[in-house]
Amino acid sequence: MMMGDHQKHRILMVSDFFYPNFGGVENHIYYLSQCLLKLGHKVVVATHAYGNRSGVRYMTGGLKVYYVPWRPFVMQNTLPTIYGLLPIIRTILIRERITVLHGHQAFSTFCHEALMHARTMGYKVVFTDHSLYGFADVGSIHMNKVLQFTLADVSQAICVSHTSKENTVLRSGLPPEKVFVVPNAVDTAIFKPAVNRPSGPEIVIVVISRLVYRKGVDLLVEVIPEVCRLHPNVRFIIGGDGPKRVRLEEMREKHSLQDRVEMLGAVQHVQVRSVLISGHIFLNSSLTEAFCIAILEAASCGLLTVSTRVGGVPEVLPDEMVVLAEPDPGDMVHAIQKAISMLPKIDPQVMHNRMRELYNWHDVAKRTEIVYDRALKCSNQNLLERLSRYLFCGAWAGKLFCLVMIVGFLLWQLLELWQPVDDIEEVPDFSLPHNCDEDMLEENPAK
Repeated sequence: MMMGDHQKHRILMVSDFFYPNFGGVENHIYYLSQCLLKLGHKVVVATHAYGNRSGVRYMTGGLKVYYVPWRPFVMQNTLPTIYGLLPIIRTILIRERITVLHGHQAFSTFCHEALMHARTMGYKVVFTDHSLYGFADVGSIHMNKVLQFTLADVSQAICVSHTSKENTVLRSGLPPEKVFVVPNAVDTAIFKPAVNRPSGPEIVIVVISRLVYRKGVDLLVEVIPEVCRLHPNVRFIIGGDGPKRVRLEEMREKHSLQDRVEMLGAVQHVQVRSVLISGHIFLNSSLTEAFCIAILEAASCGLLTVSTRVGGVPEVLPDEMVVLAEPDPGDMVHAIQKAISMLPKIDPQVMHNRMRELYNWHDVAKRTEIVYDRALKCSNQNLLERLSRYLFCGAWAGKLFCLVMIVGFLLWQLLELWQPVDDIEEVPDFSLPHNCDEDMLEENPAK
């Protein structure tokens, strides 16, 4: 069925990371799904159960979510079973008459298994990589080999920045022409500047981040005391939690900065804007970032950003909205001083309007729509033709991957005999009336 210049798609979004858990991947899947629904496509989400949230739920706009009764094993990831998800993924694909399966995040075992099974069944698959990973440590080497296996037969792939694309192509061996760059976006209807900007001599620097090594907390421990020493009128607000929080607490005690460094702990996503608009400068000290949605949210609220020059961060904001620094304490202190001197020239409303032009979810959805169109044009291949791709994954790994796919194919054939397609009831389509106002995405998605 055609819809304008685009074919109407039936999309299954798959990832371990979705609401009620909050994060960049979760927000991306939710907002992208909402905008695809508004474009007339059918979108269904599949993820694992969260606490007592199991079974089928509906969200804003009629977004259907399958909370598969699979419990998280570690860091919100399900236990890798290779074939355990095959029966339920097959049933969902058939029941919902899916045409494209879209997996998200390289560290999601649910995503990897779903991509593998969908390709076994002949479905077109798209993968979005949201993060950057290394090449040297044991975890990265293992993850890169798994990614090489999963993406050996993927229809198309998406990365959130050009740096992320280069990283993914190198790690997975994907042909660059199969990888599209579609950035993240920000909901500017929610993240807007305060009516009255904080005034007075005090300058507030906001940090909202998971307090882990990758987010550069060790840099903050050295930067904050020096900035406080140089600028008596500067105060810090730090939102977030994690294993590195204790280092910040120790730093605050050591330098007697209890009255100048406020620790908020974990901040719910609905409260992020209220924290941001209480400040003037947003500080991001990440050691690696594929994109960094946090600096988009801060800029949309009218905050000047100081960030480490890592990964895809230099691609995100125009030069007049961000001061970049090397991940070095001295350089970061210098960047913060430069940002403080730039503050009088900053107009939060102008920044917000610029962000609304540069980044919006409707544009992301339209660009993703093109990727789906390309995926459906990919030629269908039989098992033998597909196995040749896996053989190129390594002398021993290639043979192992072929064996995994052959066993998966045989299990699928057994399922076809045990429960024929005709015995699986297809879900009737229905759609909720959509109001085309811009306030649709303001509703609380976690309800």
